[in-house]
Amino acid sequence: MTRTWYDRRVLYVLLPVLLALLSWQAAVDGPVRRFDERLAGGLRGLGLPRQPAEFFADLGGLAVALPVLALALAAGAVLGHRAGVRRWWLPPLAGASALAAVPLLVAPLKALVGRDGPPGMALGEGFFPSGHAATAVVAYGAAALVLLPCVRSARRRREAAVAYGLLMVLIGTGLVQRGYHWPLDVLGSWCLGGMLLLALRAALDRTTGGGRTKLIGISGKDNGRPT
Repeated sequence: MTRTWYDRRVLYVLLPVLLALLSWQAAVDGPVRRFDERLAGGLRGLGLPRQPAEFFADLGGLAVALPVLALALAAGAVLGHRAGVRRWWLPPLAGASALAAVPLLVAPLKALVGRDGPPGMALGEGFFPSGHAATAVVAYGAAALVLLPCVRSARRRREAAVAYGLLMVLIGTGLVQRGYHWPLDVLGSWCLGGMLLLALRAALDRTTGGGRTKLIGISGKDNGRPT
């Protein structure tokens, strides 16, 4: 059985509650939203240089995230099929469904909250939550959830998880620094994307018997220890 330092059941409650609170604060003109706007101004002055910020912001677009996820899902399907995993096609299908759900959830939430974007962005389009940030969380997260079971080393899996977290921070920072979104927009997307990844992880656990056991053998012999 896979052991983690946290209980996922806590996240099932925590993430929706945080998303609801962030949505509320983004919708009303209160002290949290005013602090959010001041924080955005500070980040624009102290964050990444212009070109790296633009690069990381672009990583949240479908033009980049979708091909990355497609390659990961294709690789996961091939590896699962070669390993003789039953219903090897279900993890890639679940990963694709998670990304497809992003615009279906982001668009109505943007319309409900109705928050204007930073100065220079079009008015009245709705900016909370960030579609780019949510796309990044789900696309790269789904790619990791599908492929990481193929990695035999627990240390390598932890390093990949840390790299994923760092990438999300850089993408979020780029979106704020380039003036495309407020920090609250990014935080809300992290909560929404996290909820979708929890659902994906639960689906993968059901379809692959815990998500790791059968695929570890692709990269080498399992040492028998829980990972």
